[in-house]
Amino acid sequence: MIKFIKKQSPARIIASSFAALILIGSVLLVLPCSVRDGVSLKYIDSLYTATSAVCVTGLVVVDAGDTFTPLGQFFLAMLIQFGGLGLTTVGASIILAMGKRIDLKGRNLIRESMNVDSGKGLIKLIYRIILVTVIFEILGTVLSFIVFVQDYPPFEAWRISFFHSIATFNNSGFDILGNFQSLIPYGDNVLLSLVTCFLIFFGGIGFLVISELWKKRFRWKKLSMHAKVVIFVSVVLIAAGTVLLKCTEDITWLGAFFLSVSARTAGFTVYPLSSFSQAGLLALTFLMFIGASPGSTGGGIKTSTFFVLLQGIKSSATNRTEKAFRYAVPKEAFKKAAVITLLALSVVVCGTYIVCILEPHLGIMDIVFEVTSALATVGLSTGITPGLGVGSKLLSIIIMYIGRLGPLTIATLWHFSKGERVGYIEGNITIG
Repeated sequence: MIKFIKKQSPARIIASSFAALILIGSVLLVLPCSVRDGVSLKYIDSLYTATSAVCVTGLVVVDAGDTFTPLGQFFLAMLIQFGGLGLTTVGASIILAMGKRIDLKGRNLIRESMNVDSGKGLIKLIYRIILVTVIFEILGTVLSFIVFVQDYPPFEAWRISFFHSIATFNNSGFDILGNFQSLIPYGDNVLLSLVTCFLIFFGGIGFLVISELWKKRFRWKKLSMHAKVVIFVSVVLIAAGTVLLKCTEDITWLGAFFLSVSARTAGFTVYPLSSFSQAGLLALTFLMFIGASPGSTGGGIKTSTFFVLLQGIKSSATNRTEKAFRYAVPKEAFKKAAVITLLALSVVVCGTYIVCILEPHLGIMDIVFEVTSALATVGLSTGITPGLGVGSKLLSIIIMYIGRLGPLTIATLWHFSKGERVGYIEGNITIG
C-alpha cells in the first residue's frame, strides 16, 4: 500500500487526502454525539457539510448552530482548519514536531500543495504558516470575543469567537449563530465587521505574501512581483466591489465594503442576498469567480490569474510585451491563466446547465450564483442551498471539491506525459 502511494503523483496524493478527510468528516458529523437531540441529519447532508468545511466553502444545507452539538461544531472547526491549511502542511508540522525529517517525496507534496515553484526553504515556510495561523486566529478570537460577550455568556462567547476566527481566517463562511443568519445581526457592528474583513484579507492573500510582508517590513519597493500583484489586485477589487455594491443596493458603505471583501471566498454576509438586485448579484458573482490569491485558504481563479489574463489581453491588443511593476510577465503565465479561466468557466456553465435541469423551478441568476459560489469555495447563497435535491447536492459537492483543488489540478490527475515522442510541422489557423 505504501509503495502504491509513493508511486502516485503529488497531485493525486493531495486529491486523495482531501477526499479521505471529507469522508472521515462526514462520519464524525453524523455521529449521535455530534448532532443535537431531536435533530435528524441525513448522511447526504453530513457529506455536504463536511465537503463544504474541508473545501473551506461555507455553503450549508443544515444550520451548523441549530444542528450540531458543541462537539460536532468542534469537529466542523477542525475540518475547516485542516482544509484551509491543507493536510500536507498539517502532516508535515506534526512530523517536524516529533523531531523527524521530511523526505524528498514529502517535500514535493508540500511544494505542490502550496503552489510554490522552488523547494528551497519549505521547512521554514511550514513553521511560518503555523505561526501566522496561530497569531491571526488568537487575535481574531480575542477581538471577536469583545463583541460576542455582549450577547452571550462568557464561555459561549469564547466558543463562538474561536469558531468564527478559524472560519474567517480560513475564508470559510460557516457560523454557529443559528437560524441561517450568518452575521446579519451584527451588520452594524463596526468592530466585528472590520475584524472579520481583516482576517479574510490576510487569509486570502496567501501565506507566502504574509511571510514576505513580514520579512520586508511592509516596504512596497522591496516586495516581489507576485506580492505586489496580489496586494494591488486585492485592493482594487475590494474598492471596485464596494462602489458597485453601494451603487446597486440600498446598503451602508460599511456593508458594501464587508460584502466586497467577503465575496472574495469568505462567504459571510450582513444582508439577506435574496433581496439583492440582479446587478448586485452579478457584481458579487464576478468577485467570487476571481477569488483569493495563490497559496491562500481561498478559492476562485485567483487574483494573479486575473491580472496576468488582463495583461495578456492588453499585450495582444497593443502589440507590446507583458510587464508590470518593472518586471516582465513570464511568457507561459498567460497560457496557464487562460487555461485555468476557461476550465473554471466550463465548470460554471456545465454545473449551471445541470442544476437548471434538476431544479427547473429556480431562477437562472440564483443557480449561476450558487454554482460560482461552490466552485470559488465562497459560501454565499441567495438562500436556495437547503432546498436543493440530492442530485444537486452531489453536483455541488463535486464542484466544491474541484474548486478546492483547482480545475487545472483536476484536469491533470489522470494523464501524465514525459514528453512528445513525435514532432509535427506547425500548421496555420485563423483566430478572431
